[in-house]
Amino acid sequence: MTVDISQFHQIFFEESFEGLEVMETGLLNLGVGEPDLEAINTIFRAAHSIKGGSATFGFGAISHFTHVQETLLDEMRSGKRLVAHSVVDVLLRGVDGLRAMLSAARDGGRVEEAVIAEIRRELEALQKGNGPAETGGALAPAANTPRPVARTSAPLADWQLSFLPHAHLFGTGNDPVRILRELGTLATCTATVDLNRLPDLETFDPESCYLAWSLRVAGSAEEAKLREIFEWVDQDAEITFARVSEPATMPGFVKLPQAVVEANGAGTVAEPAAAHIAARQTAPPPAANASIRVDIDKVDALINMVGELVITQSMLSQFSGEFDLGALEKLREGLLQLERNTRELQESVMSIRMMPIGVSFNRFPRLVRDLSAKLNKQVELKLSGEHTELDKTVLEKIGDPLVHLVRNALDHGIELPATRLANGKPALGTLELRAYHEGGNIVIEIIDDGAGLNSARILATARDRAIVGADEMLTPEQIHELIFAPGFSTADIVSDVSGRGVGMDVVRRNIKDLGGVVEIASTLGKGSLFRIRLPLTLAILDGQLACVGDQIYIVPIVAIVESLQVEPAALSSITGQHQLYRLRDEYIPIVRLHEAFNVHARTTEIVDGLLIIVEGDGHKVGVFVDELLGQQQVVIKSLQTNFRRVTGVSGATILGDGKVAMIVDIGGLLQLSKLNAHEAKVWQPARRVA
Repeated sequence: MTVDISQFHQIFFEESFEGLEVMETGLLNLGVGEPDLEAINTIFRAAHSIKGGSATFGFGAISHFTHVQETLLDEMRSGKRLVAHSVVDVLLRGVDGLRAMLSAARDGGRVEEAVIAEIRRELEALQKGNGPAETGGALAPAANTPRPVARTSAPLADWQLSFLPHAHLFGTGNDPVRILRELGTLATCTATVDLNRLPDLETFDPESCYLAWSLRVAGSAEEAKLREIFEWVDQDAEITFARVSEPATMPGFVKLPQAVVEANGAGTVAEPAAAHIAARQTAPPPAANASIRVDIDKVDALINMVGELVITQSMLSQFSGEFDLGALEKLREGLLQLERNTRELQESVMSIRMMPIGVSFNRFPRLVRDLSAKLNKQVELKLSGEHTELDKTVLEKIGDPLVHLVRNALDHGIELPATRLANGKPALGTLELRAYHEGGNIVIEIIDDGAGLNSARILATARDRAIVGADEMLTPEQIHELIFAPGFSTADIVSDVSGRGVGMDVVRRNIKDLGGVVEIASTLGKGSLFRIRLPLTLAILDGQLACVGDQIYIVPIVAIVESLQVEPAALSSITGQHQLYRLRDEYIPIVRLHEAFNVHARTTEIVDGLLIIVEGDGHKVGVFVDELLGQQQVVIKSLQTNFRRVTGVSGATILGDGKVAMIVDIGGLLQLSKLNAHEAKVWQPARRVA
């Protein structure tokens, strides 16, 4: 029987990347001086799991690279090495190297061997007690390059080990093959296997372990290191250790051909019989599968909800025959129960896709640590609301905008320590990432106590670049919005951190694509706040139903500012073509939905219809419709997938009566209104009247 273990690669990679997150978070939280044993043990276990898993699946280079890190961590937890910033820095670079190697193995790509070798050289230099590695010098050999094993003038007696796993060992997630490979990393090792417990093929259980091993390990191996390898299975096997000059011979043991193990080039180990029984097929790396881990409580809730739905269906099926009007009340109750069940089932299913935003937040402690050191700034990062949940798709797409905002806060916002002290601030700046639910949205805030936005400088730059007119009057909020203009930057020096005028416009566009908005509040000398509002999911939308002729459109509730009846006195026009509506102290352009989508309307007189004031891309616009029908939650269907892309429409939905209703894309609607550049400049963004 041949088993293709590549089918398990996806799980291995997912668990390994999670282990890297644990290692990185733990290293960032380590204090300097005496080691925190609990924290180091957590980091060590994560590294050990990655090393063991990579050895099991044949990723020898990853296993050997991790082994060097594991050795350093072991020295720290045993008290032989104090925690120092330089050590943590090198270990963090080791995490980066592991991440690159795992990514290459998962995607079938190539890793920068020179970079990995340099990181390994730094780790080995620390291990030898030489402190942080020098930046120059020759590179160390590749990870799988054999090295000579050190010899002593008086060799110690070899170790003789007996390893008899219990039948249930595989059920614990442990693999004898991996343990034998671990032994090969310590010293020369020869294995003989006991086949006496193998049953007949008819009674063979592939989930049971039938083999046992007698192991001869070179005397250079330390007993503590040997026992550490078996500590994961000490409750699931019978293990003995002894010093011997000659190996013990046990009846029924068969010596297998030896095979070289790529473990720092040290020694050999016999290929265990299990490897012959379950020969591994070589296959190209599997395509990455989108997957998500679901809390068992959510699954249980979903199963219970399906059970309730089955009961309701059984109750309603009683009315499938001849219907008695006397049972009308029971039918009504059944339909109400079906509605409740359906709504709860929908919520239960959607909750399965929900993930904590801490998954995205976890990248920032490392980013802040490295970037603040590069900029010679002192920054404390505070995280709150990490357990706030949002849809997996939203979570994946919000990462890049958050990185842009955090980098800008570090580069442009928080000042150098000397500048902060001169301004009466503490040298240590504060950057806070906060997440919480508000209504049907998730709100993410990026707050810093830095210099704040310089409105005068922003406005002067915008006028120099003709983004706003020389005599145009803007409110502080409108001035702050200018930083989202493409190519806008006030940086004096262009660096690899920021200053090229790219990033902030991408932030707004990406957030808009997620159906969200970004707001700014800033005080010069005090700091800035960027607030992002996002829908919890992209699959369901809270919408306002609007009627235009015999067509129904869905306007996203999140984009609506207010709805109103038109007052004729508040109307004016531009060059006799486009109308404006004065709303308090702003002039709002009007877009007639029937003209934008070329449909017949019941009325073209603006005073006979309604205006929906919406906001998108920083602009407000009044959408003219016949009437409003109500609000409801709708399931979004992709128009591009099922038909083609239509400007001004972000998707479609099916209403309760079976009709298809288009979902209005506010940004696309503004483009569809065909305002010329001169007219657009008059209302972009809506100006406050002086």
